Amino acid sequence: MCRQPQQGGVRAWAVYVSPPGHTRSPCIWHRLAVPVLALVTQVLALENGLMQTPPMGWLAWERFRCNIHCEEDPKNCISERLFMEMADRLAEDGWRDLGYTYINIDDCWIGGRDDEGNLVADPKRFPNGIAHLADYVHSLGLKLGIYEDLGNFTCMGYPGTTLDRVVQDANTFAKWKVDMLKLDGCYSEPQDRAEGYPKMAAALNATGRSIAFSCSWPAYEGGLPPAVNYTLLVDICNLWRNYDDIQDSWDSVLSILDWFMEYQDILQPVAGPGHWNDPDMLLIGNFGLSFEEAQSQMALWTVMAAPLFMSTDLRTISAKNMDILQNPLMIKIHQDPLGIQGRRILKEKSMIEVYMRPLSNEARALVFFSRRVDMPYRYHTSLARLNITSASVYEAQNVYTGEIIRDLHVNTNFTVVINPSGVVMWYLYPIQNLDTFWQ
Repeated sequence: MCRQPQQGGVRAWAVYVSPPGHTRSPCIWHRLAVPVLALVTQVLALENGLMQTPPMGWLAWERFRCNIHCEEDPKNCISERLFMEMADRLAEDGWRDLGYTYINIDDCWIGGRDDEGNLVADPKRFPNGIAHLADYVHSLGLKLGIYEDLGNFTCMGYPGTTLDRVVQDANTFAKWKVDMLKLDGCYSEPQDRAEGYPKMAAALNATGRSIAFSCSWPAYEGGLPPAVNYTLLVDICNLWRNYDDIQDSWDSVLSILDWFMEYQDILQPVAGPGHWNDPDMLLIGNFGLSFEEAQSQMALWTVMAAPLFMSTDLRTISAKNMDILQNPLMIKIHQDPLGIQGRRILKEKSMIEVYMRPLSNEARALVFFSRRVDMPYRYHTSLARLNITSASVYEAQNVYTGEIIRDLHVNTNFTVVINPSGVVMWYLYPIQNLDTFWQ
């Protein structure tokens, strides 16, 4: 999460400005204070060797929020039972074997602190504690993620990790054998974040346990330079939230996509193995997206080399949504070892956009995306027009249908038919050099 602080969390030094027509609660805060990321003078690199490809898994927040009403809703409340049941599904329904290995707790798990100041889980909802849950998750070949906040409170009002608690809480997470920490930024000052995020990175290193580190730091500084120093973040975090929380709607997906594309010249170069931009969770399987929109989010997040954290009920997910999320070729593209984030390369007046991600072995992922809302659109183009001009013959495989498109030369004209709010996605790969093709 990267939620706007609740009442009492807005400080006198900050002014919140809502973009025109924007009714959600964003995390983009326009500061009256000077940029603070530059105040960090000494940084210890995270140095954990983790997340060399974008992470994949399941995260509770978007679907289950802060539902703590276990007496009324025992199957869906934030509890040991929920995470164990989701872990079972990851292990038994093919998710783990495809790479969805993280199962991540978000806010509302904390019961308080004990007499020595150590974090403890809510005793009613997590009766066996987090260490027991971690052991269970590990027994299934999965990894456990946990949530805290670099402030007096978490976004939902539970005890936070203040600066004096950073080392203590890092040691607690390591003792519990947690595999990933997400550190939010509600109820924190810019100076706290400038000191606290690097301090937590160093503290996680010092535990001796490899714990992936997800930071919400840039989202609380507006997401962009000069307030955000991405060169610094690469050394501190394995992934970071840049922008608003996603909500269960197509408008939310588009607003996030628009922001990332508007600033892609800044954001694209800083992503890579071990350090990723995070546009937030996948909505696929919930209530707000049509089938075409669900396919689009999966394709667009994949071409952006974004973390793929599902946030849906894996106990009831439909077969068609499973097919989107478990598409083997999609996951192969997503996990490409080069780890290059894709870009939008064309934005047409026809409301068709083209995205491209470079892949290993001179292959590419191409996404033809329609923002139209009227009818399927026949989009005519060529590889030359997409600036794919090497002297090669290509084939393409349609990622969703499996269709093979053969004998594509640089100047071959082709047509793709894109449904409203939908995508056509290709895995494009060279066959042979034209110099030898005619021999």
